[in-house]
Amino acid sequence: MVHLIGPIAISLWLGIVVLIAVLTRQRWPDQQELSRKIIHIGTGAVVPLAWFFAIPAWIAVPFAVLVTLATAINHRWRIVPAVEDVNRNSYGTVAYGLAITMLLILCWPARADAVCAGVLVMALGDGLAGLIGRSVNSARWTVLGQTKSVAGTLTMALVSTLVLVGLMLVSGNAIGWRVALGISTMATALEQVSPAGVDNLSVPLLVGLTWVLLIS
Repeated sequence: MVHLIGPIAISLWLGIVVLIAVLTRQRWPDQQELSRKIIHIGTGAVVPLAWFFAIPAWIAVPFAVLVTLATAINHRWRIVPAVEDVNRNSYGTVAYGLAITMLLILCWPARADAVCAGVLVMALGDGLAGLIGRSVNSARWTVLGQTKSVAGTLTMALVSTLVLVGLMLVSGNAIGWRVALGISTMATALEQVSPAGVDNLSVPLLVGLTWVLLIS
């Protein structure tokens, strides 16, 4: 029973996140991006929870695969519309799940900190950048058909740096500001190139793998 506490807690958390997203979509039907970002940000907590509960790879990887498959099915048939932004042709949610699955296969549990780095930068940095970039009036530009803004880009850079520094503290590493700034700059640059939601794959993977290379 003790070994089931972690998976049960994570499953409950995901259920709560989806429920909040669905209720948000019902309450504010015109704010479709809001419910999608709730999913985007909320699911980022799954990896730190798995680290906290010491979920083994033989549970974590199949669980991530199942969630990614469920996301792909939902993307195709819109079973839970709140998970997807129906106004854009984006595979971001599927790519996000795929990135988490690949990081788990490559790094879990030996480098759980690297998996957290990749996932949390994407969840918090990109998630908040999308919300703030849309709500704050600032200069905008287009990259490969995707609209970017000063407010959103600065949010991505700042939040990513704070996430990485915080993770250094939690994992017991010395705070390397130059490393944190370098990785966050890379993540921010990758986030600029996001046709069809490809940044949901590139950002977590490259941030996580760079963390492995630079943080011992």
